Amino acid sequence: MTDDVRGTCEPRFAAVRAAFAASLARHDVGASVAVRLDGEPVADLWGGHADADRSLRWERDTLTAVNSTTKNMTALCALVLADRGLLDLAAPVAAYWPEFAAAGKEGVLVRHVLSHSAGLPSLPGTASVEDLYDWDRVTARLAALPPAWEPGTAAGYHALTFGFLIGEIVRRVTGRTLGAFFAEEVAGPLGADFHIGLPARHDHRVAPLVPPPALTDEYAATAPPGADGVPREAAGAGPVVRVKDVNSVPWRRAQIPAVNGFGNARSVALLHSVLANGGTADGVRLLSARGCEPAWQELFRGEDRVLGTPMCWTAGFGRFGDTFGWGGWGGSLVVSDPGSRLTVAYVMNRMIDRDRQEDDRGMELVTAAFGALY
Repeated sequence: MTDDVRGTCEPRFAAVRAAFAASLARHDVGASVAVRLDGEPVADLWGGHADADRSLRWERDTLTAVNSTTKNMTALCALVLADRGLLDLAAPVAAYWPEFAAAGKEGVLVRHVLSHSAGLPSLPGTASVEDLYDWDRVTARLAALPPAWEPGTAAGYHALTFGFLIGEIVRRVTGRTLGAFFAEEVAGPLGADFHIGLPARHDHRVAPLVPPPALTDEYAATAPPGADGVPREAAGAGPVVRVKDVNSVPWRRAQIPAVNGFGNARSVALLHSVLANGGTADGVRLLSARGCEPAWQELFRGEDRVLGTPMCWTAGFGRFGDTFGWGGWGGSLVVSDPGSRLTVAYVMNRMIDRDRQEDDRGMELVTAAFGALY
C-alpha cells in the first residue's frame, strides 16, 4: 500500500508521521492524528477513506464520532465555568440542581460527578437508545436515583451518565444545553471543529464508524468484565449502544455529552491543548493557568467498580503518570502532558474490538510524539 498520509508535520515529529502511515497501512480505513506543543500545531495529518468501501477519501475536514473521547470536552465545559467563578467543584450538585438532593444524594459534590465517584454509573429504566434522546426524562430519573455507594468513597465509570449529570449542571448554571454552551463558549472562540449535537449542515462531512473486522454494525459497546469474567456492578443497567446507533441521524442530533461528540484529531487536540498550555491555544485564552489544574489533580485513586481496573480520576479525566486524558469506544483518544505542554490526539473510523485484538494504534502515536521531545 502506498503512503496515503496528507497534511503537515514538523521534521522533529517525523516518527509520528511514520507511525501514522504504518497504522493506515495495517489497521485503519481512515484516520487523523494531531500533535500540539506549547499550544501550537506541530503535526496535523490525515489519510485513508471515509467509508468502509474505500470509495471516499478522508479529507482535511472529515468528522467522525469519537464516542467517550467526548467526555474530555464535557469536562472542559465544567472547568471553564469553575474558572469563571460560576461553578464550585466542591459544592453539592443540589446547590445548582435542587431536585438532585432526592434519595440521599444531598452530599454528592460536583467533583464526585467529574471523578466518576458519585455512585450513579447506570441508567435503570432506559431500555433503548431512543430513551437517551429525551433529556428531561433521563435527568429526572438520575435526580430520583439513590447512589450505588457512598459518594466519594469509590469510583465506577459513569459511561453514559457522566454527560447527563455534568450537562444538567451546566444547563442549570447557564440556561443553555451543554452542546450550546460548548459551541458558543469553548469551540467557538477557539475555532474548533467539534460538535456535541451535530447540526445537519455537517452531515456530508461525517465518516461513519466502521465495525471491527469480521463484525457487523450490530457490534455493541459492552462493560468490560472483571478478573472473574463477570461485568462489574451496575455497568449493565441501561441501553445497549451499537455501531448502527452511533451512525444514525437521531444520534447525531441528540445531546448525549458523554459519548456523542463529532470531530477530528485537529479539533480534539486543539481543545485539549488549552489545558496543557496554561489555558490558551492559538493565542486565545479560555481559562486561567490555575483553572487548568483540576484536569490533572487526583480526586480518586483505586479500583474502578465498573472498569474492574485500578484508575486515577481527576476532575473529568483519567490520569496516567504525568499525563491526563481519555479515549473512546473503538480507538480514538487524546493525551496531554502539562509538564511538556504536549497534546496528542487520534481519531479514526475503523473500530477495533479489544476483546479480540490488541489496539495499540493511538498509543503508538503518543509514544512517537513524546519520543520526539527527548
